[in-house]
Amino acid sequence: MNRTTKILALLLLSAFMFSCAPKSTSKHRNPYNLSLVNTVKEYKTQVAENPEMELIDLEKELKNVVLDIRYATGNNFTNEVIYQSPKAFARKPVAAALKLVQDSLASLNLGLKVYDAYRPYVATLKFYEVYPDPDFVASPKTGSRHNRGCAVDVSLVNLTTRQELEMPTAFDDFSEKAHSAYTDLTEAALQNRTILIGVMSHFGFSVISSEWWHFDFNGWEDFPLMDLSFEELTN
Repeated sequence: MNRTTKILALLLLSAFMFSCAPKSTSKHRNPYNLSLVNTVKEYKTQVAENPEMELIDLEKELKNVVLDIRYATGNNFTNEVIYQSPKAFARKPVAAALKLVQDSLASLNLGLKVYDAYRPYVATLKFYEVYPDPDFVASPKTGSRHNRGCAVDVSLVNLTTRQELEMPTAFDDFSEKAHSAYTDLTEAALQNRTILIGVMSHFGFSVISSEWWHFDFNGWEDFPLMDLSFEELTN
């Protein structure tokens, strides 16, 4: 076998081995080749350039907030633990707006319960695999506003009892009753939903049509999609 033949044989062998190699984790986590912030270094660089990119720990930022991070438990529509930590993060201006919401609600002896906030992109992939309905679960082809740190899933609690007020449905209910304009409800559920939507809207959030608990922060499009775990954000 001459030298040229040997080189060709090695090239063919390398190509074959590469084609048989398992797909990389990064590719598996980004099958649609979206522009994702998926390294701590890139995230910190963005925060250094623009402090509003920082993801704020809501438990530390919001006085008297109640966290019920269902995706850190099996008590959610996937029946699986999605997050390894029961944490809630949001971009700096989102957290600041939520603080204003919380302060405003306190005058009524009410506060926020947070079910979810920033969501790593890999979780969006999992959700859509379990329930591929874009009316209720964001498509991973475009990513979620949760992935941008600019969406929150919230409800109202009584600050004295720390118990949730009556709402149209439970969290992550995929029925028609969960729609933010549905009206065949009890007077208490209608009133409580109206308070929640009204206060959130006043401070820069928009409720989505299919979920009374889901609010997008106005200006969400200015923030990139992210795929960093809570542990990566806190270490």
